[in-house]
Amino acid sequence: MLNNKTVLITGGSGSFGKKFVEIILRDYPRVRKIIIYSRGELKQYEMKQRWPESKYPQLRYFIGDVRDKERLMRACEGVDVIIHAAAMKQVDTAEYNPDECIKTNVNGAQNVIDAALACGVHDVIALSSDKACAPVNLYGATKLTSDKLFTAANNIRGSKDIRFSVVRYGNVMGSRGSVIPFFLKKKADGESQLPVTDFRMTRFNISLEEGAALVMYALAHHLGGEIFVPKIPSYHIQDVATAIAPRLRQVETGIRPGEKLHEEMITATDAFDTIDLGGYFVILPSVSYMYTREDYLKHHKASPVPAGFHYSSDSNTEWETVETMREKIKKYVDPNFKAE
Repeated sequence: MLNNKTVLITGGSGSFGKKFVEIILRDYPRVRKIIIYSRGELKQYEMKQRWPESKYPQLRYFIGDVRDKERLMRACEGVDVIIHAAAMKQVDTAEYNPDECIKTNVNGAQNVIDAALACGVHDVIALSSDKACAPVNLYGATKLTSDKLFTAANNIRGSKDIRFSVVRYGNVMGSRGSVIPFFLKKKADGESQLPVTDFRMTRFNISLEEGAALVMYALAHHLGGEIFVPKIPSYHIQDVATAIAPRLRQVETGIRPGEKLHEEMITATDAFDTIDLGGYFVILPSVSYMYTREDYLKHHKASPVPAGFHYSSDSNTEWETVETMREKIKKYVDPNFKAE
């Protein structure tokens, strides 16, 4: 699928980008070029230590910001596939700096679309978040706007051979700023208790490998305009704390500004446009001038979800336990992890 292709990853020096590069190099040895496009000079330097250009000549490192349309245009020359992972992600930071969040997450998304259309790119997959579903914070609102921009971009492609789609998933295990590294650090620092925002809180759980697999699936199967949603387990925040530090007392601190008690990935309203692919759900575009609902159903060999369906972390049918969380933390986050 990616052999003999040039792939550009915006935000490519982040957690997802590094994992995606690892998978491409492992599974697609004849990839023509992988362009890491990000503003993280130090992170790019660290990636070069792991994948030196002398040994991996297919890797290219571009310092650039998705806000900079001219630089993005230059980086996209000759690119076949764009994975758009760049975003301002911290909920509280976005609430305090709303204009900066909009510049990156909304204006940056439009810049990616414009560059892709201008440079002859064939496939664009944008990474979204469960916080884009019925958003209550600015980060979620900007990601919902971004999702709408990418799905609607298919309607302005004209005769160009290009498809835009989105993948949406929940909390990524071990990602920067997430709860698992936070709890692990508290434990390593010898704290006597773990701060838990709300004992009732639930979240969806996915590993970087599973997130990357979803992107690969979308690349291989999208018509354009879909939002791909994985079927993944939920966890109780207290179970995560117990899995990491069973001897530490848990203290409830209260939900932070912009936080939800539970996360959704598909609302009851979204369900009218949602189909079930077996391992994934797909939210179809509400407005499409390229394909009909029947076209999508036939292409994906899928069926509509039942009436009244919604996909929320608190009403999920699949749940992590304390033991499964420990196994996954050791596998995906810290191979030296011990619960004690």
